[in-house]
Amino acid sequence: MPSRLASLLIGLPGVAADERPAARHWASRFELPMIMLAFWIMIEWYLREKGIYPDAFDRITNWIIWLFFVFETAVLTFLVKNKWLYLRSNWMNLLIICAGLPLLWGGGAYAAALRSLRVLLIFPLLLTTSSTVRKVLARNHLGTTLLVALVFTLMSGLLISGIDPSIENIWEGIWWAWVTVATVGYGDVVPQTAAGKVFGAVVIMFGVGFFSLLTASFSAYFVSRGEVEIEADEAEEIYRLRDIERRIESMEQTLARIEAGLKQDREET
Repeated sequence: MPSRLASLLIGLPGVAADERPAARHWASRFELPMIMLAFWIMIEWYLREKGIYPDAFDRITNWIIWLFFVFETAVLTFLVKNKWLYLRSNWMNLLIICAGLPLLWGGGAYAAALRSLRVLLIFPLLLTTSSTVRKVLARNHLGTTLLVALVFTLMSGLLISGIDPSIENIWEGIWWAWVTVATVGYGDVVPQTAAGKVFGAVVIMFGVGFFSLLTASFSAYFVSRGEVEIEADEAEEIYRLRDIERRIESMEQTLARIEAGLKQDREET
């Protein structure tokens, strides 16, 4: 429920659980492209901040991102039952489509501001997959949990290297993110600017959360393994008891036949 409320506030709750199966099916199929789009927005922002992003690709990238949101919104709006409710709750999609038009035709300073703000879309886009992440963690998929932590660390390292000038390259940024997420904090690489420190505070909070999740997931994994072994032992014991019951029933039947035969012999004599 808190995740659903947060999604409503940022305008990206997606398709409701009680919607048509086709709408929910296509919404799940859009999840992976949405994650890839979030990563690409981050990479594009970093390359542009470092001045190594080719201008020839800028127009193509803007068109691809804008058309993706148009396509997703059009498809899901067509498939859902309550179209007005879907558009009203997913107002962020409409805002991105409308505000993104200046990016397609240049737009001057306004377009430049939109490019900088577009990096903020990363976290709302990834939030749409939070339900899937919770289901995966509930099933003790430790490999996926570790992968999520690794991706977050790489993203944080990439972002801090673009935010804070004191972190000279992406490798220093990844190292800083690694020790920060792991709650180690060597102090050899630290952000100096106010923006870098604010971002560092956010990474620290997420790092504590990830560390707790990993600890809980490992604990749940070993506990579940113990439960599986106990269930296997119980199943084996039940099988043995049933086998003993079958043997006892067979012996009782044999004794009953012997007793009936002896009784018949006594009657004949």
